[in-house]
Amino acid sequence: MLIYNSGSRRNSDEHFYFWTESMEVASDFRSWDELIPDALGVIFTHLSVQERLTIVPSVCKSWADLVAGPYCWQEIDIDEWSSCCEPDKLDPLLEMLITRSSGSLRKLCVSCIQTERMFIFIAENAPSLETLRLSRCNINDSIVEQFTRRLSMLSFLDVSYCTNIGARALETIGNNCKLLEGLCRNMHPLDTAGKNYEDDEANAIASTMTNLKHLEMTYHLIKTTGVLKILSNCHKLEFLDLRGCWGVQLENISVEQNFPRLKVYEPFVTDFYEKDEWEDFSESSEYLTWDFVAGDMNGYYDDESDIDDEMWDDEGRLEELEFRFYQGIEDAEMFWPPSP
Repeated sequence: MLIYNSGSRRNSDEHFYFWTESMEVASDFRSWDELIPDALGVIFTHLSVQERLTIVPSVCKSWADLVAGPYCWQEIDIDEWSSCCEPDKLDPLLEMLITRSSGSLRKLCVSCIQTERMFIFIAENAPSLETLRLSRCNINDSIVEQFTRRLSMLSFLDVSYCTNIGARALETIGNNCKLLEGLCRNMHPLDTAGKNYEDDEANAIASTMTNLKHLEMTYHLIKTTGVLKILSNCHKLEFLDLRGCWGVQLENISVEQNFPRLKVYEPFVTDFYEKDEWEDFSESSEYLTWDFVAGDMNGYYDDESDIDDEMWDDEGRLEELEFRFYQGIEDAEMFWPPSP
C-alpha cells in the first residue's frame, strides 16, 4: 500500500529549492586557477619562502608557472634562513629569487652575504628596492660606492653589524639615496668594546641624510657632539635609538626642551618592550639579551651575602630564575643585539 505523506513532500520540496539556490550561488564563485596572476601572487606572499618554493609548484602547472614569475617575489625575506646557511648555498638561492622578481623587487631582507659579486647582482637586478636589510654582511666602503648608485629608490636601509664599513660608506649612501628615511646602524657591544669614541659616522649621517625620520645607532661609538649635529641637521627625525651609546650625555642636549617631537631611547639600556611604529617592521625574530652589558658584572654584588637565599631551593637549585626575551631588529624601537 502506498501511503502519501504531505509533510514529507513539503520538506523534500524545501530541500530541493535550497539545493538549487545553493548551486546557483556557488556558480558565481571562480576557480582558483582562474584568478588573475597578481591577485594569486598576493595570496601566495602570505606563505613562507620554503612553501612557495616546494609546496605551491607541486599543486598544479598554473601555480608552478606563477611562482616562477615576479608576482610572488616583490618582497623577499630570508634573513633568518641566511644567517644559518653556508655562503655557497645563499648566493644561488638569492640570485634565483631576485631573477624571478624581474626587477619588481621592493623589499629584501638577507644577512651574512659574503661575496662582492652578490652585492653587485642585487644592485643590477633590483633597481626598484625601497627596503633593504643587509645585517652582518661582509660589505666594505668600496662595494657600497659601487652598488648604491643603482639604488636611488631606497627609503629604508639596515647595515647593522657590518663592521667593515665606516663614514665613507655612510656618506656614499646618503649622497646616492636621497629618499632615505630610515637607517639602522646598530653595532654589537663586542665589536666596539675598547675602541675610541668618534663622530665620523655621525657627521656623515648629519651631512648627507637630512630626510631621516628613523635612526638606530645602538652600542655605537658616538659622542654627544655627534648626536647634536644629527639633531641639528636632520629636522624630520622622529625616532632615535641610542641605547648602549655610553659616550652620549643627553642631559647636555636638553632633548625634551629643544626637540619635543623626537622620541629617543637613551644610552641606558631600558627593561621593557614597546611596539615600533615604523611600518616596514612587520616581521619579527627573537634575540637573547643580557642585563649587565653597560656595567661591571664583577662589581654588581658588593658581597655574596647580598644574594637572596630564597632564590635557592633545598637542593641548591635556582628558583624563580628569569630569562628575558625581546623582539629583534624587525621591531626597531626595541632592538637588542644577539648574544655572542
